[in-house]
Order: sequence, then C-alpha cells, then structure tokens
Amino acid sequence: MNFNSKLTYWYSVHKRDLPWRASKDPYKIWLSEIILQQTQIQQGMPYYLNFIEHYPSVFDLANASEDEVLKDWQGLGYYSRARNLHKTAIFVAKKLNGIFPESYKDLLALKGVGDYTASAIASICFEEKTAVVDGNVYRVLSRFFGIDFPINTTQGIKEFKTVATSLLPNKNIGDYNQAIMEFGAQQCKPKSPDCSKCPFTMDCVAFNTGRILELPVKLRKIKVKKKYFNFLVVQSKDQKTILEQRISNGIWQNLYQFPLVETSKSETIFDLNQKIEKKIIKNLVIDSISLHNKKDIVHKLSHQELHIKFWIIQTSSTLKNGIKWSKISKFAVPVVIDRFIKEFQS
Repeated sequence: MNFNSKLTYWYSVHKRDLPWRASKDPYKIWLSEIILQQTQIQQGMPYYLNFIEHYPSVFDLANASEDEVLKDWQGLGYYSRARNLHKTAIFVAKKLNGIFPESYKDLLALKGVGDYTASAIASICFEEKTAVVDGNVYRVLSRFFGIDFPINTTQGIKEFKTVATSLLPNKNIGDYNQAIMEFGAQQCKPKSPDCSKCPFTMDCVAFNTGRILELPVKLRKIKVKKKYFNFLVVQSKDQKTILEQRISNGIWQNLYQFPLVETSKSETIFDLNQKIEKKIIKNLVIDSISLHNKKDIVHKLSHQELHIKFWIIQTSSTLKNGIKWSKISKFAVPVVIDRFIKEFQS
C-alpha cells in the first residue's frame, strides 16, 4: 500500500465530523478556511457556526456592516482576516453575482486568499489538482521525507509545494488534501505524536533517524517588541464612558477602545497625569484616578508584547457624546478590552 492509499484509508477511519465537510459550497469552505487560519478547530468552530447563522450566504455577509463583522469576529484575533473577509464578500456578491471563482488562479485574486486557501477551495469544491500546504502538511512531509529546508523561507515553501504536488492523486483531490491536513492535526502532532499508531513508521525518515522533534525546521522569529498601553476608562455622572475607534493601520484597525496613552515604559499615576489631561476631553472635571490592575496585563501577539494598564477616571461631568455603559457590549473591541469590560461590570 503506497503513501496515498495508506493516508486516505487512515482518513476514512479517523476523520472528524466537521460541519463544512458535509458541503462543497465554496462560500462555506472559504469561510471555514479563513476562520481556521492560525486557529485551532475547537476555537474556530463556534465562530464558524455563528457566522453561518448570522450570514447564511455571501450576500448576507456582504450586506452586513464592517462593525457587525468585527463584533462577530471578536476574540478570534488577527482582525485583518475579518476585514478582508468582509471586503471579499462584497466583491463576490456585487462584482461576481455571488459566484466564487472556480480556479486556483482566479481565487488568488480575492483579498485575503493566499496559496493555501485558494488550493483548499479549488480542490475541495472543484477538484482542481492543486496541493494544500499548511502547518500540518509541512510537518507530515518534513518528517516522512526528512526534509530540512526551513518552512518559513522562500526555498522551503517552494520545495514543500513541489513535494506536495507530486503526491497528488488523479481523482478525489479534495479528500486527499483534507486527509493529509487531518493526519497532521490528529496523528502527526507537533509534540508527542503517537508514532506507535502511525501507519508510516517503517518509511518515516524522522522516526527512523530520531528526528521527530527536530522537524519541521523553522528559522527563529523576529525580536518581539514591547509596548506599554494605558487605557483611560472614564466613568461619568450620567453613566457613560468614552470609546474611540482605531483608524490607523494595525492589528486592531477599526476596533473600538478606551482612550489610549502609549508610553515607553510602565508608568505611575504621577508620570501619566499631564498625558491624561491632553488625551481626555477638555473641561472634563476629573474627580479621581485609580489603577484597576496592580500588575500589567501582558497580552502577547505574534510580533508584539503589550503591557496594559486600565486607569479608572471618575468624573462629575456629563458626557454629551459619551457611550452608555449599558450599550458598550455592542461595540467590537480587542479581546483584552472585552475581558476587562466583563470583569469590571460583573
């Protein structure tokens, strides 16, 4: 039994019952693939089901506002995915009459769709002979064949795509692609894979040379930059607060937040006083300022480490254009702010 036969047999026995696997609808496959980028299935599943419920078709998603989409995405991270998801839905609905492209090449033209996502949609929905290569596939191929090209280099990406393509069967391309991804997720795990139950141990280079934990190879990441965020949480006499929308580019673009003072180090109230006065509405009477969290909340991102403080500012003034605390849950905010709001209001 060759590699493909062993893999597809394993898949027929061990594949998980996932809602998008019951469909070849490109809208559902596209939605699931975008949600599951850099996200575990158990985390992404509730979001997928929620999106399908709120937006049953690409037209429903296109007709939603970006704020609504960001709110439904809240907590999933990498918010550029949500913004691109919405833009692509609008493009498909309005420019393509709701019909997704059927080829890998044309799918690549959609915003937020790269090699992996285009390959997944083209093969699963339209049986195009194109290989998917995600983290799971990198791991399976690098271990089985002993490939030590770094997976985050141009040469490595090209090499793995070539190998993955050479293994494609002539039919049932979508099932094969899902099988190799499922095998990586369920069997050939990053840590502590159960090699005693693996159908490939006799031919696996990594297993037979003791290199399971060495492969795949990945070059060291860029240095993580530390940032210090001070969120100013205003509580007014009329039960309102202040939120502002992040307009500038970045991971939280178009999300809402409390007024922010960014500093070069962790600050005390004495350091912040003048900066707070410049940041908050003029003529606002500040009755008291207190620190909500005694220790910095550390929020780790792929290339940043945010050290966060929430400062509670009590005022006897009224906020004419403020937001009622009872309405604050309607706004899409970063997950770290959402956690604070829930704790603060409990």
